[in-house]
Amino acid sequence: MVEPHGGQLVNRIAGYNERDYYLSRSMKKIYIGKDEALDAEKIAIGSFSPLEGFMCKDEVTSVCQNMRLPDGTVWPIPIILQQQEIQGISIGDEILLLDREDNNPIAVLQVEDIFSLNLNEIANTVFGTIDSNHPGVKRLFHKGRFAIGGKIVLLNRPAFPFKEYELDPLETREIFKKKGWKTVVGFQTRNAPHRAHEYLHRLGMEIGDGLFIHPIIGRKKEGDFDSRAVIEAYQILINNYYPHRKVLLAGLSTSMRYAGPREAVFHAIIRKNYGCTHFMVGRDHAGVGDYYDPYAAHRIFEQIPDLGIQIVKFYSCFYCKKCEGIVSENTCSHDSQHILKISMTQIRNMLQKGQTPPPEIIREEVANYLINNFNLITAEEER
Repeated sequence: MVEPHGGQLVNRIAGYNERDYYLSRSMKKIYIGKDEALDAEKIAIGSFSPLEGFMCKDEVTSVCQNMRLPDGTVWPIPIILQQQEIQGISIGDEILLLDREDNNPIAVLQVEDIFSLNLNEIANTVFGTIDSNHPGVKRLFHKGRFAIGGKIVLLNRPAFPFKEYELDPLETREIFKKKGWKTVVGFQTRNAPHRAHEYLHRLGMEIGDGLFIHPIIGRKKEGDFDSRAVIEAYQILINNYYPHRKVLLAGLSTSMRYAGPREAVFHAIIRKNYGCTHFMVGRDHAGVGDYYDPYAAHRIFEQIPDLGIQIVKFYSCFYCKKCEGIVSENTCSHDSQHILKISMTQIRNMLQKGQTPPPEIIREEVANYLINNFNLITAEEER
């Protein structure tokens, strides 16, 4: 397995003495949002390896134009510390980054670059649109047209709901090693599980020694499942139906970007850093609305043969009444009269009305949990 960037893991998290040293100094301060606080943490612990800090202008330009860092390493999405205004900060300064929600000192930023952003260009290249109705574009435009780049040293972990479900890359790698998993299949999700997900999970367990289910528990768009609903629904599914020796569940506290194919690459790199050897990419990975071709996330990996993790591509899955099971468009030839599509939007609408979806599309135990805890199916947009 390819290890995360060693220097990053050793040097980006402050020890007690170093933390006390920084906090005792008088430094310029910047208040950051939860997205940026979590990004700083993920940089420091190796989730975003090989990044060592928030991107400078040359890195942002290279990533947007070439989907690579200036040194040629594949990286698809800019990780930027955006600001509305920048005053009184100079290159060479050390800046204390504080979580604006709780005033918690998160990290020290060693300022290497201060620059303005071409937000339309970033939106077009990363998201394929400048439509502010796109949730990723909306956030990009909202956060500001200036940026500060430079390496960071993490002082404290940001507080965030459901962090108790999270594991660091070194922790997952150690767990995989103890379990004897030499091949690990990573599964990305932002939703509670339905039967099509289960179909893919079982295929993943056939492909690899183990399956790593790694749902996003960071900020998501309005209408997505609350992170607790996702985690606890998965626990029900795993406890009732999966061989525990073959599965590991952990959360990932980073925001969804909804960048479609580029985010598929981003998610694959993250799972490589957590120790996965394979990564599953299905239909419309990290998509939203009709902004992306459903299989653009499959084709993008043809451009990057040197990613360092094997991509396992899957197509649309559904329940076929004639086949009497979950199948895909690659394994079933029956026409639409036999097909029961599995739509999470449809499932959410039924749950909201207190209706139990058919067992062919979601397990009864999972559906009952979601109905009884529908207050957990809320938007996280304002976090």
